[in-house]
Amino acid sequence: MNTRILAAATVVLASGALAGCYVMPMDLRYTPSEQAAMAAGKPVPSAPPQGGPTNLQARLYPLNEIAGGMGPLTVILSDNASGHASFAVTYGGEQLQGEATRVGPQYPGFGKVHREVYGDGRMPAGQRGIASAAGARGLYVNCEYAITASNRGAGACLFSNGAKYQVHFGS
Repeated sequence: MNTRILAAATVVLASGALAGCYVMPMDLRYTPSEQAAMAAGKPVPSAPPQGGPTNLQARLYPLNEIAGGMGPLTVILSDNASGHASFAVTYGGEQLQGEATRVGPQYPGFGKVHREVYGDGRMPAGQRGIASAAGARGLYVNCEYAITASNRGAGACLFSNGAKYQVHFGS
């Protein structure tokens, strides 16, 4: 009888001790201390590349009349697996080149593009990132996104001519 009471008490105490815990996904390319620094919004050195660059495509879908005149766009990302990627998109015959970078949750100004595109600052949960590109004729684009699963995500892009796009990437 005492063994049963002891076992039940152990289960109750253990579940009570774990009630305030939650699980966060880990990026195994970073040490636990680097992940804690990222969560606090502090800069973290890039993780070493794991193999060669991976090419990803993102689709941009129009959200206003200016973007609707151009239609959907395709972005090519060449990700070097270190939290940084090259970013290329063609808009109206102009090739825009730039880069995309993962950022911490306290990155200054994050949410501004999303607010301008959607009217609020709410982003999907996940690892945040920013992307910017510019063309030779002066057109530029700024994007914000959240990686919600392995190589999947969503976000928003705002072009300098006022075109607003919704971003989807991943397979």
